[in-house]
Amino acid sequence: MRKRHLRRRAIACPWRDNASKLCIAEYNYGYYRHGVSVSVAFLSSDIGRLFRKRFGASVQHLGVTGPQWRVLAAIKRDPGTTQGALASWLEVEPITAGRMVDRLEKMELVERRDDPADRRSWRLHLTAKGEHLLSLMAPLAQQAIDDAVSGLTQAEHAKLLELLERVRANLLANPECEALTSHG
Repeated sequence: MRKRHLRRRAIACPWRDNASKLCIAEYNYGYYRHGVSVSVAFLSSDIGRLFRKRFGASVQHLGVTGPQWRVLAAIKRDPGTTQGALASWLEVEPITAGRMVDRLEKMELVERRDDPADRRSWRLHLTAKGEHLLSLMAPLAQQAIDDAVSGLTQAEHAKLLELLERVRANLLANPECEALTSHG
C-alpha cells in the first residue's frame, strides 16, 4: 500500500511503556486504539457479533440458538428460498446450511417442499410452529436493539441509520458485492 496519499496524524499511544512516544493513525482507514485498527468494517463486524451474542442469550430459553434464529428469519424474509441461497445469505457452506435446516426440520419449525422447477432442489418454508416461534422472538430482538441504542437521542439514532444505509448502498453499488448478496 502506498502510504504517501494517506492523511496522517500523530496521537499519543497510551498502551506503550513510554506514553510520550507517538504513533501514526491512518484516518482514511480508521484509527488505532490499543494497537488495533478501528475502522467502519471492524466496528460494524464487532457490533454484529455482539448483537448476535446478546440476542442468542435472550432466545436460549425458547430452545433455539442465535444461528437458528437467523435461518428462521431468512426463510421468513424469503419464503420458498433454496438451501443454496440460504447458505449464501448466511455466509456458510451449503452442507452447513443443510445441517441447520435438518435440525430445524426435526424441531418442526421448517419444512422442505419439492421445487416444481427443479426436482433436485427443495424450497424452504416455515411451519406454523416456526411462525409462532418467530413471533415470540420479535419482541426479544426489539429489546436487544433498544438496549444497543439506549444512549442515543432519536436524532442520533435516525442519523446512525441514515449513515449505515449509505454505507450499505455504497457496498451494494459494487458489482462483486451485489453478486454475493443475491439470494436466488
